[in-house]
Amino acid sequence: MSTTPNMIGAYGDWSSKIVSDPPRLSFRNEHYSQLDAWRTEARSRYVASLLQPPPAAAPTARLVRRADRDGLHIEHLEWQLPYGPVTQAIFMKPENARGKLPAILGLHDHGGNKYFGARKITRTADDQHPLMAEHQSHYYGGAAWANEIAKRGFAVLVHDTFMFASRRVRLAELPGNIRNNMVESDPENADEIKRFNTFAGAHEHLVAKSLFCAGLTWPGVFVWEDQRALDVLLAREDVDAARAGCCGLSGGGLRTVFLTGADARIQCSTAVGMMTTWRDYLLNKCHTHTWMCYIPSIPRDLDYPEIIGLNAPKPVLVLNNNEDSLFTLPEMRRADDILKAVYAKAGAAERYKASFYPGPHKFDLEMQKEAWAWFERWLKA
Repeated sequence: MSTTPNMIGAYGDWSSKIVSDPPRLSFRNEHYSQLDAWRTEARSRYVASLLQPPPAAAPTARLVRRADRDGLHIEHLEWQLPYGPVTQAIFMKPENARGKLPAILGLHDHGGNKYFGARKITRTADDQHPLMAEHQSHYYGGAAWANEIAKRGFAVLVHDTFMFASRRVRLAELPGNIRNNMVESDPENADEIKRFNTFAGAHEHLVAKSLFCAGLTWPGVFVWEDQRALDVLLAREDVDAARAGCCGLSGGGLRTVFLTGADARIQCSTAVGMMTTWRDYLLNKCHTHTWMCYIPSIPRDLDYPEIIGLNAPKPVLVLNNNEDSLFTLPEMRRADDILKAVYAKAGAAERYKASFYPGPHKFDLEMQKEAWAWFERWLKA
């Protein structure tokens, strides 16, 4: 019996050996030789495991207001899904753009901050909320990265997803004992936002358990909502639906992995600060991650990096940080080896790249520079 400390003690060694390496539906298995046939089988199993909401028509976006700022044409949009409050979103493109543009679905992070969503990676006014200025300084080198990629000739849509910002649960909707009798009185007040975020973190396990009771999973819900946002983006007359990508850090990187695995319309992806293996989550790091990460049973079929690999041979860039406390470096390296093997077997080794940067959890300006070059290479050509 292993004595190495892990998340479940004496049960860690036993549970980590239940899943074979490679897992049952891994393209790395010798019996898979045809890429398309493998992808059809594995993606079907993955999508079924997500336990998503029922199918629905693509939402119709309503223009709330528009403005031109800092060389960008900016639209504030909203749409109603079959459940929950209205989704708010921000669309951006170069101010004088003409014709159909390559598109990026910008996926905001988690960051322990559910009060904010799309505002985390955008800037639409000079009087930015102080907490968002602080957030972008800490994680993004002071940049609103969605604005920066839009300036490079892309149409960019960023939306609030399930449990964040416009899609968050309002305290008044919850029983008093669950919300500790908290109320929202001044929603934009920094202290009140911090209190809400503390509550929302503690509320996550109730959200996950309630979704399980409805026959749903948290990843299934947010992937479904990201797909509806993709519907909105690709339906626009100023967007080339054949040249669409997605990108995000942390929780946005998780969303990038899961959306890319589920939806063949994604032609190019950049996942930042969210690449490891199920073994890393199991033994070492589940305590550093949200309930948004977990899809029951899928580890027996695909390792975590193989989910984004379902889109092979379409290009994937993974950006890691060597001192990222959310993961262990050996498992980040093993995830890289797994994706290298998948893309090499697919005959597309040049369409996969992973880079390792010094420093903690972030998507800083140097990393952004590599990401923008990746999208320009594969979506503008």
